Amino acid sequence: MTAVEAAWITMGVGLIAYVLTGGADLGGGIWDLLASGPRREQQRVALARALAPIWEANHVWLIFVIVVLFTVFPRAFSAIGIALHVPLSLALVGIVLRGSAFVFRAYGLGGERERVTWGRTFAWASAATPLFLGMSLAALGTGDIDWRDGVVWSGFWAGWTTPFAVAVGAFGAVLFALLAAVYMTLETAGELREDFRERALACEAVAALVAALATWRAAVDAPVFFERWAGSASIGALQVVTALCAGTAILALVRRRFGVARVAVAAQVVCVLVGWGLAMAGHVILPGLTLRDAGARPEVLRAFFPALGAGALLLAPALVYLYRVFKAR
Repeated sequence: MTAVEAAWITMGVGLIAYVLTGGADLGGGIWDLLASGPRREQQRVALARALAPIWEANHVWLIFVIVVLFTVFPRAFSAIGIALHVPLSLALVGIVLRGSAFVFRAYGLGGERERVTWGRTFAWASAATPLFLGMSLAALGTGDIDWRDGVVWSGFWAGWTTPFAVAVGAFGAVLFALLAAVYMTLETAGELREDFRERALACEAVAALVAALATWRAAVDAPVFFERWAGSASIGALQVVTALCAGTAILALVRRRFGVARVAVAAQVVCVLVGWGLAMAGHVILPGLTLRDAGARPEVLRAFFPALGAGALLLAPALVYLYRVFKAR
């Protein structure tokens, strides 16, 4: 493994960490939007209590991914920032809006009307953000982004507006909601826990349908990506593991083994992300921008890993302590 590949894998680990933590927070906002039934307000209160202590810390992983991208792979950062300027800007607006609205709903000095308005803003922004993030990720594999000689020639709308990208964005939102629902079964009890258990089971079914739709659209809108994804034996084996993780999560939810369900659904999501990374086959943007072309410099790589280790010595204990204080049962 080269230093460039190690840095790319490190960024992938950061992305996985963000999805499993910050993605679940976004999924909680989706359930705030979809809260229903006689315990609708209780569901929202439970979600707010689960999110409040940790949601800001969880976004450190997204910042980590962005910093690694523009530090180690500046050409890739430039190409992605230009080609996907619109959806990434919309995702950023969604992240800012949801965070601000979450705080203003809880601590604002307005009345009930203002609280409801901020609650709706939080919920809709939480639902829109994963859609745009998923569309941006899918766009990298469509082959529609034309990057040549360090210049993006395809404009601001290529790739992310395809049906494949929309399907992947929807799939991402469903996975975030799935994570949130499973996590909430460990944050609640009694009838509230049953509400989230039922939502988690429904999400597994919806995720399977949306995944099938995204696969079909990949064959049409992203043929190079689809060929790599469908023709790889390692990805095929990973798909089997993904299905086993999903089946384990469903069985655990049915049997109310919520700790097992949390581990299984996290593994399921990790397998999906790893499968995407394998299908990209050493490319940042298919088919033109490879890791070798992404702008990594030897002097930066030499400094990157010591800096990463030093930062981890500070960050890891702090995060462990944060979760131990607020999430230990």
